[in-house]
Amino acid sequence: MTQDELKALVGQAALQYVTPGDIVGVGTGSTVDKFIDALASMPQAVAGAVSSSVRSTQRLLACGIPVIEATEVQHLSVYIDGADEIDHRGHMIKGGGAALTREKIVADLADRFVCIADESKWVQTLGQFPLPVEVIQMAVPQVMRRFAALGGQAQVRAGVLTDNGHPIVDVRGLAITDPLALEMEVNQWPGVVTVGIFARHRASVCLLGTAQGVRTHTF
Repeated sequence: MTQDELKALVGQAALQYVTPGDIVGVGTGSTVDKFIDALASMPQAVAGAVSSSVRSTQRLLACGIPVIEATEVQHLSVYIDGADEIDHRGHMIKGGGAALTREKIVADLADRFVCIADESKWVQTLGQFPLPVEVIQMAVPQVMRRFAALGGQAQVRAGVLTDNGHPIVDVRGLAITDPLALEMEVNQWPGVVTVGIFARHRASVCLLGTAQGVRTHTF
């Protein structure tokens, strides 16, 4: 199966975690695009979705799914999103699509985070994928120096601003053996909006697309 077919497979599989009539949290990215398409095909519709990006909002609306602002919702039963990497404890690196802050906000509303990914994203240790960090512009140089002190190579993602209007710094060369500790540390640095480690908001379930079908991991 192609990577695109694997994404469609897990996007469809995620429907088992969606209750018709509920409001669902929706992430961002190419795998989530497949989930949105699957969501639109449900015989009994959801009441709406809380979206984590302009991209997902546009796709949801194009599919006829109402989009509800996060400010209008106190609680979600489930948030469904992809990952750039996920380890065997459900910790993730996210932000390849530059939506990490809004993704974390919507994930925080939900009881359960269902990660949908193809098997190339399943790793023993996070860090092969460059770690995205959303940073306020004036703090970019000092944040980059802090990562250099940790042994990372940081660079600004060229030509990209988040939906919040901030640059993304991508950090290579980190082996993230304690995701929660690093997330908590980096989030304290002045000027960091959020770091793309999802350890405090780790996955409850991972639906992994493989050549043998969907493999389910619970954490």
